[in-house]
Parts: sequence; C-alpha cells; structure tokens
Amino acid sequence: MSYQVLARKYRPRSFDTLVGQEHVVRALTHALEQQRLHHAYLFTGTRGVGKTTLSRILAKSLNCVGADGNGSITAQPCGVCEACVAIDAGRFVDYIEMDAASNRGVDEMAQLLEQAIYAPSNARFKVYMIDEVHMLTNHAFNSMLKTLEEPPEHVKFILATTDPQKIPVTVLSRCLQFNLKQMPPGHIISHLDNILGQENIEFEAPALRLLAQGAHGSMRDALSLTDQAIAYAAGKVTLEAVQGMLGALDQSYLIRVLDALAVEDGAALLSVADEMATRSLSYNAALQDLATLLHQIALAQTVPAALAEDVPQREDIMRLASQFNPEEAQLFYQIAVHGRNELGLAPDEYAGFSMTLLRMLAFRPVAASAAGSAGSAPAAPAAPAARTTAPARSTPAAAPLSAAPQVATTSTPVSRPPAAAPAPGPGNSARAAALEAARAASGKSSPRPAVAAPAPAPVPAQVQAAPVPAPAPSLPEAFDDIPPPWDEEPAGADAQKKTEQYSAASANEAVSHAVLDNVEDPIVVAPPTIAVSTVTPAMQAQTAQVAAELGWDGNWPHLAAELPLRGMVQQMAQQSELVRCEQVGNAICFHLRIPVETLRASGNVDKLTAVLSERFGRTVRVETEIGMVALTANAKAEADRAERQREAEQTVKNDPFIQVMMREFGASIVPGSVRPL
Repeated sequence: MSYQVLARKYRPRSFDTLVGQEHVVRALTHALEQQRLHHAYLFTGTRGVGKTTLSRILAKSLNCVGADGNGSITAQPCGVCEACVAIDAGRFVDYIEMDAASNRGVDEMAQLLEQAIYAPSNARFKVYMIDEVHMLTNHAFNSMLKTLEEPPEHVKFILATTDPQKIPVTVLSRCLQFNLKQMPPGHIISHLDNILGQENIEFEAPALRLLAQGAHGSMRDALSLTDQAIAYAAGKVTLEAVQGMLGALDQSYLIRVLDALAVEDGAALLSVADEMATRSLSYNAALQDLATLLHQIALAQTVPAALAEDVPQREDIMRLASQFNPEEAQLFYQIAVHGRNELGLAPDEYAGFSMTLLRMLAFRPVAASAAGSAGSAPAAPAAPAARTTAPARSTPAAAPLSAAPQVATTSTPVSRPPAAAPAPGPGNSARAAALEAARAASGKSSPRPAVAAPAPAPVPAQVQAAPVPAPAPSLPEAFDDIPPPWDEEPAGADAQKKTEQYSAASANEAVSHAVLDNVEDPIVVAPPTIAVSTVTPAMQAQTAQVAAELGWDGNWPHLAAELPLRGMVQQMAQQSELVRCEQVGNAICFHLRIPVETLRASGNVDKLTAVLSERFGRTVRVETEIGMVALTANAKAEADRAERQREAEQTVKNDPFIQVMMREFGASIVPGSVRPL
C-alpha cells in the first residue's frame, strides 16, 4: 500500500478530534442536538485550519444513520455506516465538493442549481460544499441568490473561503458565518506530539516548537513540515535537523549579539555580523528572530510565567533578562523591527543589519542608577537660560499692556558676536548705503558696535514687565518701481544706477527680516551676500557693438532661455551671466561667469559652443570664470514668477466676493494657497 501523508491520515473525522476550533464545534454541536439546522453555512479562515474537514464532519452528522441503520441527525457521527465511510473516502454521491476556482462561471453554477432540485439518492440531505467561493464571478453569485435564500428542504449549502471580503453582502446575509481561527503554537505542538507518538517516531520538543512557528497557524502546513522533517532526518525529528531544513538561524548568533550589547562591545557586534556574512545567513531572518528573542526577554522580565518551559535557550533568555532593564528590551525590540522594515532601503543587507546593531548600541538608554553607583552626588538642575534682550531705546509711544507677561532678565550687558566685515569688492558701498537708508527709513539709528562677551557669573534675576515690541519696518516698494535689468538693454551709467538700486532694495529686505522677536534694536551680524552685477559700461558697450554685428539684441538671459539645450548644459547657460562679448580674430568670444565649477564639467562648455555657433552661423568661443552672478535667465524667471504670484494674490484680495466674505463672515485667505494660472 502506498504511503499516506500525515495531513490526510490524521484528518479529524468527528467534532471531538477537531483541534483548535472549539467555538465552531460548540455552535454546530448545539444546533445538531436541537435540530435547529440552517440551510447555508459559511466557513472562513486561512489555509489549513479545517474548513473542508469541518464540512465533511457536518455532512456526516446530517446523513449518519448509525451502526444499526436507524439513527437520526446527530452531533457524533458513528463513522461506520455507509454514509460516514463514503464521505470519509470521498465517494458519497450526495456530498458534492465543488472548487469555485476552476468552476467560477455562471454556466457551472446554473448546472449545479438544476441538479439541486432533485432529491438525494441515498441520504437525508444533498450537501453542496463550494470551496474558495470568493472566486465565483458576480453573475454566478447573482444566479445562486434565490436558491441560496430558499433552497429545497433536502439541500444544504456549505461555503468555504479564505477571503470573505470578496463575497457579496447579499450572499453573506443568507449564510451562518463561522470564522475559523489560526492554530496557536501550543495546539499544534500537542497535536504533533500525539501524531508522532502514534507513529513511533522519536522527536525533540524544541523541534516541534520550531515546526509550529514555521506553520504560521496552519495545521496542514505543520503536518506537511513534519513529513518533510521525518524524511530529512531519516526518521527522527531533531532540532538540528529542523533548523537545517527550514534554514532557521542558529540562535547562538543572536545570543552573542545581546551579550555584546550588554557589555557595549561594538567590535563583538560587527564580528557576529561578519560571521553571518561568511555563512551567507539571512539578515532579514536574523532581525526577525532577534525581535522574537527580545519579546521573550520582555516576557521574562514582566510576566515570567508566560514564558513556556520548553522554549529553546530558556536559560540564556532568563540570564539576558537580568542584564537588561525593561526600557532597553523595549528599545532594542523597536529598533530591530524598524531595522527589518528598512533593510530594503539600505545599500546592502550587511550595512542595514550592522547599522541596526550599532543603533542599538548608540541609543542604549543610560540607567538612572549609573551616576549613583559611581559615588558622585547628583548634579543640581541647571537653571533655565534667561532670554537676552537689547537695552530699550526710543520707540514710538505705546501704552504698555497691563497683562503683559513677566519675563526674567539679567542685569549683565547683552553680548553678541562681532559683526563680520563685508569683503571689499564692487557693490559693497551700495549695500552699506542701502542698509543705512533702510534703518533711517524705519527710525532706527546706526548699529551699535558689538560688546565683548563677559565671563558668565551668577547674578540675581530682576523681574520687569516685557515691553511691547516695536512694529517691524515695512519693506520699501523698491522692487515695484525698478524694472528688471533684462527688460531693456543696459547701457552706460543708467544701467549701473539700476544695478545699485536693485541691490539696495535687496539689502532693505534683508534688514527687515533681521528683526528679532521682542528685540527692539537688532544687530546686523553679517549682511547676506547679494548678487550684484560687476559688468562695467565699457564691457556693455563692447557687447552691444558685437551683438549688433550678429543681429542680436545683446540680451543674454533671453538668449540662454531660448537655446535648444537640455540637462547640465542648459543649467550652465541659464545660470550664467554674460560679462562681455568680443571679437577675437574671425571668432566671436563669449565671456561667461558661472556660480559653481560643477556646471562646466562633462563637456558642457563645448556643447554650448556648438549650439551658439549654429545659432549665429559664426565661429564662437566660450570662456568661463567662477564668480557671483546676477543677470541670469534663472534670475529673470524667478522674478517673473514672483510678479505673477503678486498679481494673483492682489487679484484675489480685490475680488468683490472675497472682500464681502472677509468683511461679513470674518473669512481669511490661507497663506500660500493662491497660485497663479
């Protein structure tokens, strides 16, 4: 006789032998005993938890006639009558098992329903068991609704599925639904213990626990793995054989990892990772098992009775539970779980695994008793730093608020870092004049020289009412009055004047943003770097002369935006400023200034030269230098976007409907929500 696998040989044949589904067995047993039988049952649950087995037992209970042939419906089928034997053998004519995965159409369902009207040939009930019923099409479901709601008295439907979410609610409402649970590891272990005892096969208890964990709640998977382990170990189920068969990680590596963490030995951590790399072990499985081990350590720390006696490495777990405090165990568990999720984002698995271990070492919490064990007195809590404020000076008259918050200030002079002197160069005088003009416009005096920081000394705090901060100066409307320098060809002193006005407006904006909270006299430490064009009138005149010969208006930002360029060479052209354009022999030489060295790498200059030569039909040379740029295509595009944004916001504010909403209902425009079309 051929060998029969354990999953089929030890399939439960009665409710008493069914494992792990006591809630379903109880409900069906009471229904059978009280003859309160429904016409349709739905069994849901993951694979291998007993859906098909339960349907066969229910079919036997409905059709069992007992050993004497005079029995009735019972919750304990005899197992020896013709119906019980035929159902167990899979050849009972009135018990029809249908696989909906391969018979999912409306035609197959119509054929089944046509046969359902006929009485059973040799049984009380004709039982239809439809497995994986969620695979039926919508038309098939619709065709069976009427029969499923009011079937003939001799017909019972049993539906089984692993995905009840895909079943229409119209079908669910016509069935009694039973959700079969996944098998707990303890149930699987006890069942495997019983089966291996009947088979007279030697086994080790830790091996059964490992098989139960590998089954993931499926009894059929557990029995299949047991069959495989028996063959792998030549008739003896051992822990070593099961670990080798499942490719499970040797737990000694993880014990060494936790021992290294306990003594904060980073070299030992990396040594374990290197050994695992040498043996080509799975780092993903290692982090999963490490999280499981940390979970067991946390159980041993908080609820020792919850840790099973036959857990592998129980002694090591109890030892590590005493070496780590609960906070460390929880933190390491969280790092292991997140490290496993981020393993696919790491440069490679070794880097992800080793960084996870180093993260555990780096973020290990410092025990509160560490300082006390060293014999040092606890340090006094540091006093909160008092907020430094500048001395008050003349401001527009404003009545102080009576409910103003009280703040602690020190009587020591306020110190600030010395202001960095601006580097000499073109445009610095314009920036200095712009800063002074902005201060004068807002009623502020010139900035005071920075005071050297005194040595810190404890001084008594003086409580005084916080003054109402002076309103920040409004920005001058300089940008609205000055057209962008690329709108018309710059020439001579007028272009230089516009450039200085442009830089002054930028300086004013920088000063306005330098106003600090509750500080009435902000000290400008270092003005921001403002890009100012250093093209002289002579250079502009030379460029205009060459541009006229080329039939070009001399507007480099406009030309750079229109050139057929892509990628880095396009960025180089649009972020560059034309210094001058001159004729050298028979060639036209464009002198460009670019902000960073990277832009002229990878042959970008040669590509731009070729495009310019094709554009003008002349031999063109391009020379570049590194420096600050101002009049570029990117700057023009940014200014255009800012102008469109300003116009869009102004249009929204001036809309009559929005003004009514703001005036009548207190509505407001969400900042940043307005976008130009």
